Amino acid sequence: MILHHSYKINYWAAILAGCFFMVACENSEQQIKELTSRRIGVEQGKGISINYSVGGKTKAVLTAPVLLRYQDTVPYIEFPKTIHADFYDANLTIESKLDALYGRYMETESKVYLRDSVRLINTNGDTLYCKELYWDRNRIGKEFYTDKPVRIRTKTHFIDGTCLVAPQDFSGWNICNPKGFLKVPASDFPQ
Repeated sequence: MILHHSYKINYWAAILAGCFFMVACENSEQQIKELTSRRIGVEQGKGISINYSVGGKTKAVLTAPVLLRYQDTVPYIEFPKTIHADFYDANLTIESKLDALYGRYMETESKVYLRDSVRLINTNGDTLYCKELYWDRNRIGKEFYTDKPVRIRTKTHFIDGTCLVAPQDFSGWNICNPKGFLKVPASDFPQ
């Protein structure tokens, strides 16, 4: 008789537990999608300084207030709140400086995409202004390029065009479809 009574207790306990689990598993379709969706791993860094070197020699120092590194199928690094880079020659002298409000580094391509108020300055004070610019380390002598409108300010001219190719030191450039040259007295430019 004790075995029979124990069997009934276990039977009712199993039914109650099953009812509990049936009620507890009520998730909305949106909650199920959120739980089963693939999430990308994101690493965040603040006050970043990255040194790029080739053969043990510094080629560039990149600084940014925020870095987000996405571990996706194609990993990339994003600089959502400004980016600054100093480019160096073999003697560790700054040969050009770059600023932008946004940057994205595609790790597998060794390419940086820059946008929003992009400015590149060389040692002569020649300055490039554009909305988008790429920096590709694999394009030796043509590291900077864009197919968007550009403006270059030299000591005496403004030069506008629709695309540009330039070396990393920004010592020279090739502008596609130049729209004209505006000669301006040197005294009108800020120092």
